[in-house]
Amino acid sequence: MRFPILAILALGVISAPAFADGDAALGEQVFKKCAACHSINDNANRVGPSLLGVVGRKPASVEGFPYSDSMRTFARTSAVWDEKTLDTYLANPRATVPTTKMSFPGLKDQADRENLIAFLKSKM
Repeated sequence: MRFPILAILALGVISAPAFADGDAALGEQVFKKCAACHSINDNANRVGPSLLGVVGRKPASVEGFPYSDSMRTFARTSAVWDEKTLDTYLANPRATVPTTKMSFPGLKDQADRENLIAFLKSKM
C-alpha cells in the first residue's frame, strides 16, 4: 500500500517546475521579448511597469503605473510575484488576468520561463 503513495509523491516532485535550474544569462536573452515595454535596470515605467525587483513584490504595486482594473483585482487575490505565480502568469497572461492590458501572449516554453524568472531574481 505504501508504494502507490510514494509513487504519487515522487511524481509530484518530478513534475514540479525546477525554478532553481533557471539560467539568468539565458533569461537575459528571453527578457529581450519584454524589454520593449518593461525596464529592468531602473524604476522607470514604460508601456508596462518596471520589473526591477518584481520577484517577491506585490502585484500592481509599482508607484505611478496605471494598472488595469483586472490587475488590481488580481493583486487583491495574490500575495506576491513569487516563482510559481510568475510561471503561471508568464505561460499565459490572459488566463491568469483575463483583461490585462499586457498584449504579450506568453512564453510557452517552460525553460524560457525558468530562465526568465532566474534573470528577474538576479535584478533585485
